[in-house]
Amino acid sequence: MGIPPLSSFTLGLIQMSCDESPAINMEKAIDRIREAAKLGAQIVVLPELFLTHYFCKVHDLKLFDLAEEIPGPRSRVLAQAAKESGVVVVASLFERRTVGFCNNTAVVFDADGTQLGIYRKMHIPHDPLYYEKYYFSPGDLGFKVFPTRFGKVGTLVCWDQWFPEGARLTALKGAEVLVYPTAIGWHPTEKAEFGKSQHDAWETVQRGHAIANGVYVAGINRVGFEPSDNGGIEFWGGSFVSDPFGIVLDRASHSEETIVVRECSRERMEDVRRNWPFFRDRRVDAYGGITQASE
Repeated sequence: MGIPPLSSFTLGLIQMSCDESPAINMEKAIDRIREAAKLGAQIVVLPELFLTHYFCKVHDLKLFDLAEEIPGPRSRVLAQAAKESGVVVVASLFERRTVGFCNNTAVVFDADGTQLGIYRKMHIPHDPLYYEKYYFSPGDLGFKVFPTRFGKVGTLVCWDQWFPEGARLTALKGAEVLVYPTAIGWHPTEKAEFGKSQHDAWETVQRGHAIANGVYVAGINRVGFEPSDNGGIEFWGGSFVSDPFGIVLDRASHSEETIVVRECSRERMEDVRRNWPFFRDRRVDAYGGITQASE
């Protein structure tokens, strides 16, 4: 996995609202991929589970019908979109492995349409309105980095973004950018009191991963209110790109569909890592306790 012969790579973050219909969402996503490519994006990332409303707000056996094997018809459509636009595409899908066994899975397509591989979300939440353990098994592939045409992409998904261990292990595998396809938002009854602090924590922890690992980080969220019998979620958008020292290079609004396109300099990554050599000063001999739940 040598460094690609480019001084930079350009990210395209697709912040979009999602319909209940997979067909409508797929058409929108393909249009956005094409638009991002025209704007100069080379690595295009879609939000978490973009093909439907965020269905994990409720427990419903019928929703398992949304899952599909990978490769499958939808992944092949995305592969063709990557090929036609000449861009890398990272897409989060509801993967069916066999009856009753599913994962929340990021698929990476290279710029020629080749499926480079998949990453299965490792950390699975189970909170009010985020009942993911009902639908998804924890990932079993470990942390992954994909050597795409334009750069080394580390794929993590939503709840993974709160865990420094995942970011560190992915960075140690050579990632130049950590991408986090995301579906996160506010409960209507909590937004007024907790909304700002919740969003600030979400962005801050990811910027911390950028600093601690000297890599670019991108959080890619959806927008819009999606109702349910238990209150629904207002997805807070705020998709952003952080440089390797935690500086936000670009940030989308909380409410508008947006394509964030940002060039990322490899020289900047090199400079930060030389001046702040956190990898050099790690004490790997002293970290054995991190694999224990508690003392």
